Amino acid sequence: MQSIAVAHNTVTTFVNSSSQTAAYLDIGSGPPLLLLHGFFGEKTCWLPLIELLQSQFRCISLDMLGFGESSKPKIQYDVAVEVAFVRQVVEQLNIEPCGIIGHSFGGWVASAYALKYPNSVSSLVLAAPAGIRDDSFCGQYDALRPLLWETPAVDWALQLAKPFASLVGKSEKLQQIAGWRRELMSQPVARSFLMSRMRPEDAVDTVEKEIHKLQIPALVIAAASDETIPLWHCETYANEIPRAELAIIPNATHGLPQTQSQIIAELIAKFLDH
Repeated sequence: MQSIAVAHNTVTTFVNSSSQTAAYLDIGSGPPLLLLHGFFGEKTCWLPLIELLQSQFRCISLDMLGFGESSKPKIQYDVAVEVAFVRQVVEQLNIEPCGIIGHSFGGWVASAYALKYPNSVSSLVLAAPAGIRDDSFCGQYDALRPLLWETPAVDWALQLAKPFASLVGKSEKLQQIAGWRRELMSQPVARSFLMSRMRPEDAVDTVEKEIHKLQIPALVIAAASDETIPLWHCETYANEIPRAELAIIPNATHGLPQTQSQIIAELIAKFLDH
């Protein structure tokens, strides 16, 4: 197993050429809660929720591998890589068993971690979790494929397209596409995942066939107006995990940690008080 240098809210230098650095926030006191962010998130996205939970829990918000201030090695990213990274952090911080809260991609990682290390997790909160196979996603991102190319030619093409986009009233759409490009270039995990999951048969590490094995308390939080994770994905988690609870927040969109922190804090407090 690779060694990993854990940094308390800062980034440390590498110990050696094979080590990885984990950056995290460690706020509050009480039973430990490990918070795992979504695809384009990082540790600070949980701050609104941490502010509400820190008096009751020790909140540890981690930049997962390839995100934020944690290491960004040039590797093929998958859920197993993130699970291994989370495992080393949990061991080094000596926080097991701990509760895990995961949003979107972080919910997928949290579920996979709980499946592999069931005795390490005391409870699971999944907010709009990814990780359910959905073949309807395939093909939706084909148009994004050129945005994943690591060549300045894509940026030149976007720049050259500006006058034409303005003429046909598509400037706002072009700006959105350019924003996606910047995000994808800054997120090695997102780029790696999209490049390797363009076909239905590539969905080899989704968890819908395994989550029935989980025997820990679980709360699934869905956003009723989520355009990223369909409601039925959350319902699949809630139906397949034995005795899991499902809470649907009306009118909420995908960015639950930032926009629904008060409601989520209340749901978590009630759930963990059982």
